[in-house]
Order: sequence, then C-alpha cells, then structure tokens
Amino acid sequence: MQDLVSACNPIKPLLDAGNVVLGMLVRATRTGDIARIAKTSGHDFIFIDSQHALFSVETIGHIAQAALGCGIAPLVRVRSCDDPDTQVLLDNGVAGIVFPDVNTPQEAQRAVNRAKFPPHGRRSVSGSYTMFDFRPLSTAQTVPILNQSTLVVCMIETPEGLANVDAIAAVDGVDVVHVGSNDLLTSMGMPGAYGSPEHLAAIDRVIAAAKAHGKIPGVGGDRNVPRQMDFIRKGARFLTTNSDIAFMTAEATRVTGELKKAQAAGA
Repeated sequence: MQDLVSACNPIKPLLDAGNVVLGMLVRATRTGDIARIAKTSGHDFIFIDSQHALFSVETIGHIAQAALGCGIAPLVRVRSCDDPDTQVLLDNGVAGIVFPDVNTPQEAQRAVNRAKFPPHGRRSVSGSYTMFDFRPLSTAQTVPILNQSTLVVCMIETPEGLANVDAIAAVDGVDVVHVGSNDLLTSMGMPGAYGSPEHLAAIDRVIAAAKAHGKIPGVGGDRNVPRQMDFIRKGARFLTTNSDIAFMTAEATRVTGELKKAQAAGA
C-alpha cells in the first residue's frame, strides 16, 4: 500500500518520516516542464497557485501528471475552503489542496469535507483515478489510499485564524497548518514586516499548535534563508522557497547585470 501512497503523493512518505519538504510556487508556467525544473532544482513539491494566477483546471491537470511522473507532488492552492474545483482537481492527479484564509475550525472542516472521503469528509467517489494509472482498482482499495495520501493544507493568514489556530489544528483530516506570511502581516497592518517580533511570535504560535495536535507546521512568504532555517529548527517541515516568476527574474537580472557591467568595463 505504501508504494501506491508514494505514487499518489511523493511527499507523504517524506513527511511521515519526519523530513522537511520544499515547494516551488507556480504562477507563470503553463506546461509540465515546470515540474521537471522544480525537481532538478531540488524541490519536493510544486504549489500551483490558482488563487492568484490564471490557470484552467485542464492545465493544472496536465502539470499534475508531469509532476507525478517525475516523482514530485503537485499541490494546488484553490480559492477558498468552498472552491468547487477541489473535487475535479483531486480526481485528476492533484496530490493535495492548499486552502487559503482558514479562520475557524468550521472552515477547516469544510476544507476537509471537500478533500477527504468519509468518514473524514464528504468527497465524492470517482470511477477511476489518473494517479493509479487507471488500474482497475476497487473503491475499497482506492478510498483508504487516497484518504491517506491526499494532503489538506490550511493556511493561517489573519489575526482571526491565528487566534483560532489551536482549534483549526485539532480538526481531524487537516494535515498541514501553514503560515501565509504575506497576508498575515498585511492583515495585521504590518505588510512586509518579515522577521518582526509579531511575525516571529505568530509563526511560533502556529508551529506549537500544529505540533500539539500531531499536524505538520508549514511556513511560506518569508524568503530569508537564515530565518527559514530557524523555522525548521523550531519544527516547520513544509516550506515554500519562491515562485517560478521570482526565480526567472532573479537569474535574468543577474545575467543582464553581468553583461551590462562587462560592457561598461570594456567601453
């Protein structure tokens, strides 16, 4: 069964073993090539952002297939805990759903209901699943495997969510409790204040709540590597590095900067 779980979600065995997993946000790339680039650059998962970027469900499905084929996990951030696309994404190769702006345990339960089959949730059963390569498996086989392998990630992005984080982490079926640093700091009236005492205290609170309930603590938005290492030392095990846009921009800027500097030196 573990082999099938790995096939459905390559980061699930890593997380079960206590490892840290790194993900690349995908916002600009519209082909499966980005999954292979993410793998080559040392990432364990891709975090496809359908909350803020222009992705169709079909495009996400194709990227997800490429990701599973090369051994990294395709996760998708949907629009909310009530996003109706959650079902079709999970039925067509997506290994986990990132639910933004989860503020209450009731919202966390709605997220679980969309992503997990009974008894944890209310997800509907499909006749076949791409992640099993369409093998003729029975529902008795597929349902427990998918419930075990599908990640439900709840993002804490507001003071309300932070205040309720212990109750959110306690919801059965939530796997990862993830700090969305950008939105959290903005909603606190401190946009961009990474590393501030308030930011660090919020992350500490989320990590403690997740660990207390046997959930995986996650941190995103803060790209400072020394602080990220501090988060890992405190227990964070699910981190996003940066986006495809940021990586392309950084390398393009470096190369053009070197060329312009060389031109100026040779003038």
